[in-house]
Amino acid sequence: MTTAFITHKDCMLHNMGPEHPDTPMRLAAINKVLERTGLIDHLDQVTAVPVTDEQIALAHHRLHRKRLEAKLPESGIVYTDDDTAMCPDTLHAASLSAGAVVLATNRVLAGKAENAFCAVRPPGHHAEYNLAMGFCFYNNVAIGAAHALEQPGIERVAILDFDVHHCNGTVDIFKDRPEVLVCSTFQHPYYPERYHEIDRPNIINCPIAAHTAPDMFHDAIQQRWLPALAEHRPDIIFISAGFDAHREDPMADLNLEEDDFRQVTQVIKQFADQHCGGRIISVLEGGYNPVPLAFCVQAHLEVLAGF
Repeated sequence: MTTAFITHKDCMLHNMGPEHPDTPMRLAAINKVLERTGLIDHLDQVTAVPVTDEQIALAHHRLHRKRLEAKLPESGIVYTDDDTAMCPDTLHAASLSAGAVVLATNRVLAGKAENAFCAVRPPGHHAEYNLAMGFCFYNNVAIGAAHALEQPGIERVAILDFDVHHCNGTVDIFKDRPEVLVCSTFQHPYYPERYHEIDRPNIINCPIAAHTAPDMFHDAIQQRWLPALAEHRPDIIFISAGFDAHREDPMADLNLEEDDFRQVTQVIKQFADQHCGGRIISVLEGGYNPVPLAFCVQAHLEVLAGF
């Protein structure tokens, strides 16, 4: 079995300006490290395809895409909120990002890959059912998870989010769908300050204070995520793989290192190997210092690929 690496060069066309932290250099750095280390040669490289309107509607309001298209500029940059901007190529890149996750899901469920990583941008986990926010337009992982639930034999899905920001969009979309377990570790109090206090059996929120030792992160995985996963018994696992909890990331104040992301990936993979045939779809979310981001992705992929 192989690990699929799904991306598209046009994901780098989304550009919110030279001062914005979600820069195209994030993907360029990942590609450079994977090429220099030779890891890319051990992955099944797949080109992403656009998402369809029907697939977007699995996780978003049926008018969500049209409302975004109405704001799309013909030139320059238009802000949809204080943090989120669109350029003429934004929705093309966003369509490829969401489409990559659907494609990854199809390949893993068809047995063409054991697991997959989607190196895409813009990210998605802040995008709510009817709202784009936090650098996110379509909720990539939510669309993929909802698509998986449409496939034969998939009755329960888990989404595991270790981005430094809470996955408010993913929670909003699945809060009343018990077949989807959403587990999230995140710095708190911090952006986005939405849905972090929600009380649902299928929502496992694990807030972590700024400057906390990495042990608290790993304790949350062991004491909160793993029991919830064992009870939920997912048929496939999705990862919202944000690496902005790294100590060198400019966007937050947690203290994780490359090896912490390697460890959490090992825990998830071990569970998936034992309980759901190793089926994992991992999707890039945050990580805004390109150099540590690239090496964290390398560590994440080495575990997924069995190195």
